Amino acid sequence: MSTNPLAPEWLREPTDANALANGLWPASTTRNSAGELMIGGLAATDLAAEFGTPLYVIDETDARTRAADLRATFEREFARVGTTVGIYYAGKAFLSIEVARWMAEAGLNIDICSGGELAVALAAGVDPGRLGFHGNNKSLAEIDEAVRMGIGSIVVDSAIEIDRIAAAATRHGRVQSVRLRVNSGVHAHTHEFLATAHEDQKFGITLENAPTLVAAIRAEPALRFLGLHCHIGSQIFGTDGFAESASRLLGVHAALLEGGPVPELNLGGGFGIAYVDSDTPSTLAELATRLADIVAAGCAERGIPLPRIAFEPGRVIIGPAGLTLYSVGTTKAVEVAGAAASVSAPATSSTRLYVSVDGGMSDNVRPALYGADYAVRLANRVSAAQPALVRIAGKHCESGDIVVNADYLPGDVAPGDLVAVPATGAYCWSLSNNYNYQGRAPVIAVKSASARVLVRGETIADLLARDTGALVSTTAAISPKDTSR
Repeated sequence: MSTNPLAPEWLREPTDANALANGLWPASTTRNSAGELMIGGLAATDLAAEFGTPLYVIDETDARTRAADLRATFEREFARVGTTVGIYYAGKAFLSIEVARWMAEAGLNIDICSGGELAVALAAGVDPGRLGFHGNNKSLAEIDEAVRMGIGSIVVDSAIEIDRIAAAATRHGRVQSVRLRVNSGVHAHTHEFLATAHEDQKFGITLENAPTLVAAIRAEPALRFLGLHCHIGSQIFGTDGFAESASRLLGVHAALLEGGPVPELNLGGGFGIAYVDSDTPSTLAELATRLADIVAAGCAERGIPLPRIAFEPGRVIIGPAGLTLYSVGTTKAVEVAGAAASVSAPATSSTRLYVSVDGGMSDNVRPALYGADYAVRLANRVSAAQPALVRIAGKHCESGDIVVNADYLPGDVAPGDLVAVPATGAYCWSLSNNYNYQGRAPVIAVKSASARVLVRGETIADLLARDTGALVSTTAAISPKDTSR
């Protein structure tokens, strides 16, 4: 445990503040003889010199391997119990044209939730039939484009969407496959804002209302009902929540079979990963085995055939394959007063070392949104200095602009050092923003000692180019009232 009273209870003070904890870092991450962090056969210092910081780095081989292994593991376990399984990569975790290609080449379908994500998947050459489209407020234009392109399935999130999807399918002469998103009422063991299957929230409908909406879907000649869809949350450890949710879903699934075929059951995603050394997520093998047994037992209990099962993982594939590099700008030791042990005893104080970097909540807003914890290590060197409790702070004008709330670095961390934060492949770039007019960081892929840009970073010129005031002030020929150009 930590000897610094400011450290959270779960944080252990390391004997070596340079060590890379198992399970947190992309598979290829090591240190070279000079102590520099290596990923994909390339030194972090060289990557920072070439591409700048902040910099998202994705280990391509690791991401591809995780996708292929997940698919193979789940297919094996569900074949064991007598059914098939479809894996949809959750594009919201991180989606670029190249990553979409990686997922398709690994045999995964892709789950999208906007017209933009649809455009990315199509630009990657992914067969539209391998795409699933969900979201609580799909626009008429998005629905029409998805149907026109021949999308594999659309998740109906409300009664209103039944008419909208049916109208688009009729217009384009198609029979559109749909799933119905339901709330199982199961509260996942995760942050309140990440739990998405309780009743008082924007997604889906209640299980009690499912038969009525399924009847409405079946009444539309242009629609084909695939089955129920549920997502109980994100960053979930263990399978208890999935077990209870599946049990409730199968009860409704069995009742729906009386009115027609229900070929599939989509149990969503949300499998958790390790962000800090104390996290203990389930392995893919544990998840697949347990979930297959849960579904098989539930169907046997009800005397119904096993449907085809679908899952929508994202974070567990791309999250651990990524890290973010930052340059240290300033350090500041802050004395924090503590409470006295007794009335007569003097108050104590402890030191927290603030390490400010050149990014922050613009490239990783999860700590501010969810209180998410991350780890950090020096990336340009190793040090024999004693570990110091650090807080990695961003450069934005917010006291809550924290990248890493608590970890240990060598106490001699200083301006000019390079630090790396692991497990940032998911929900970091995809949630990135331009707060304080900070350009969004580039994303690169590394593989076999080679690096290439997946998504280029934004410059100040890029940001100004979107501001029409800059355009008007520098182009006298354009009238302030002329918005056609």
